Amino acid sequence: MARRTQGAANERRIWGSLKSGDFAAVLATAPMAKSPHFVLQHLAGHPASVVRHEGRAVVPELSTVGAPTQADSVDKTSGKTASWLGLVVPKRHARRAVTRNLLKRQMRAAVDHHEPQMLPGQWVIRLRAPFDVRLFPSSASLALRQAASRELEQLFVRAVPA
Repeated sequence: MARRTQGAANERRIWGSLKSGDFAAVLATAPMAKSPHFVLQHLAGHPASVVRHEGRAVVPELSTVGAPTQADSVDKTSGKTASWLGLVVPKRHARRAVTRNLLKRQMRAAVDHHEPQMLPGQWVIRLRAPFDVRLFPSSASLALRQAASRELEQLFVRAVPA
């Protein structure tokens, strides 16, 4: 999940994390943009997991007076989030954890860069094909980082023009 600080002059969107059950709804939509390695998908509205938990008592079986009606999440984004982000980097396309982490960091950086133009709702970026290990033998190479960054930039330019 990408988080940004909020300032009075430059208010930024706070991104929530999609839950596993919400991915299916977003992945069922038509892609906004595709590249050789990535797919970007969007679904307007709140995830089902957020709608389902709103207004529920924290501990409904206790009969204490003044019990809170909704628990704040650890990162305090519940209720304030208008956008949710999910990243899918399957092991079959990126075998090593260092490669998966590098690709996720590049995905978050692309979201942070294009965040002002992005619509509210649920967003999923999915790695759909592996990068060729003959071209990128090192899992965390500068070449892989730059290739992923360029491709994600092109993906976002097609999906969310300025």
